[in-house]
Amino acid sequence: MASPQSTAGPSTFGQGYMSPSSTSPSAAAGPASLSSRLPRKEILNYSAPWPVYGLDWSNQPTEREALRLAVGSFIEDGSNKIQIITLPEFTAIDGKDYNPTSMSDWVPIAETNHQQYPVTKIKWEPYKSGHRRSYDLLATSGDYLRLWDLKDDPEQDSKSSGTIGRRQQTTRQQLAQRAVLANTKANFCAPLTSFDWNTFDPALIVTSSIDTTCTVWNVETNQAKTQLIAHDKEVYDVTFANNNADIFASVGADGSVRMFDLRALEHSTIIYETTSSIPGMQPNSPQMAAQPPIPLLRLSFNKLDANYLSTFHMDSSTVQILDIRVPGIPISELRGHKGAVNCMAWSPSSGSEIATGSDDHQVFIWEVNQMQRDRGDEIGHHHHHQHHQHHAKSGSNSSNNGGNPKSPVPSALSTRVLHEPYRAANVGGEVNQIAWSSASPEWVAVGFGRTVQALRL
Repeated sequence: MASPQSTAGPSTFGQGYMSPSSTSPSAAAGPASLSSRLPRKEILNYSAPWPVYGLDWSNQPTEREALRLAVGSFIEDGSNKIQIITLPEFTAIDGKDYNPTSMSDWVPIAETNHQQYPVTKIKWEPYKSGHRRSYDLLATSGDYLRLWDLKDDPEQDSKSSGTIGRRQQTTRQQLAQRAVLANTKANFCAPLTSFDWNTFDPALIVTSSIDTTCTVWNVETNQAKTQLIAHDKEVYDVTFANNNADIFASVGADGSVRMFDLRALEHSTIIYETTSSIPGMQPNSPQMAAQPPIPLLRLSFNKLDANYLSTFHMDSSTVQILDIRVPGIPISELRGHKGAVNCMAWSPSSGSEIATGSDDHQVFIWEVNQMQRDRGDEIGHHHHHQHHQHHAKSGSNSSNNGGNPKSPVPSALSTRVLHEPYRAANVGGEVNQIAWSSASPEWVAVGFGRTVQALRL
C-alpha cells in the first residue's frame, strides 16, 4: 500500500499531520473535537481493491455518521463498484490504537456493482435540518445518473461488532439502486462527466455530459426539470452555487466558464474564457482565432461566498480563482504545483481556504484571502454593467450562505499570484480526488491509486 513520504522543504508531513509551510509541524494540530472519541491519529488509510476515483464524505452532522466515505472505482474494462467505508468503533470505545494486523484503518460496510461505466462522481445527499430519512441517499454519475439507498442489512446479526460511522451497531449495510435517470430524448446515452447536488434544495441535481448539455433533475419525482445546451463542446463539470436553488455554473472543452440561472435560462453569462488569459494577445486578434481553446476540467464555488469560483485547465499546474462580478480575468492564480492539477475542494468552514491535488503527489491548502482585497475603482463601468446581471444571482442568497455580499470587489486589472501554500502534504501517488468533510472540517480525504487517505488538519 502506498505510504506517506517525507520530502524536503515545506511539503513534508510533520509527525503525521499536514504540515504548515512556514511554521513548526506542531502548529498544525487542528480542532480537537474528535480527540475524545478517537486515538490521536493524523492519517487514516484505506486500501481499496481497485483504482479509486469517486470520493465523498457523509454530510450527516453527528460524528458517528459523518465519519463515512463513499468511494467509487475507476475500472476502464470491467464491472465498477461503489463502497461505503467507515471507522471501526472499538477504537473510540476503549481508546486502543487501530488494529495493527490490518492494512486499512477503514472498514467497508456496504458494496454494490456500478455497471460497466466508471464512477465519474459520487455524492451523499446534502444535509438539511429537519429533512430526515430513515436511510441515506447517494447519487453517482457514469453512464446514467443513479440514485442509491443505503439501509441496514436485515440479514445481519445485530450483535456483531459495531462501527463508528453508523446509526446502528450492525456491521453491514445494503446499497440498493433506487432509480436510474436517463435523458429519453436521445437515441443513445451520452456519458455523464459530473454532477452536483443542490444544498439549498436537495430535490435538485444538475448533471453535465459530453453531449454539450446540462440537465437539472428533480430526484424526488425522478423527472428532468430542464435540459439545456450549455457549451459548444463537451461539458466536463457543473456545480450549483452553495445555498442557492437557481444558480449553477459549468466548464468544458470550449474553455469557458458559464453561469446559468434557472429563472432565466434564455441566456448564460460567460465568466471566463481561456483565450482571454493568454498574455499579450488581444481577445479578437487573428492569432487568437487560430488558437484552439484549452479545455477547463473542473470548477467549484466557494462554500461561503458564491461570488468566488475556482477552475483549472487541462494539463495545467495552475488554479484560477474567479470573481463572478469581474468577468474575464482571474483575481488570483495558485502556482505551487509541479505537476498537472486534478482536483480541488473549498473549505466548508473558511471562505479563504482551498485544497488542491496534483500529479506531483502533493496536496496543498492555500489561504487565498480574496475577501480582504481593496475595492478596485478601476473597474468602473465594466463592473457595473456586469454586476446588475449577477447581483440577483450572487447577492440574493447572502442571508443563507454566510457570505458577505459587500465583500470588496477586486481590481479587474491585476491577478494576484500565489506560489506558496500554507499547508502541504506529500502522499504516495498522483492525487485524483479531494473531499473536505463539511460535518468534520478537520478532515480532508484524498484518493490516489488504490488508496484513500484521510488527513487531519
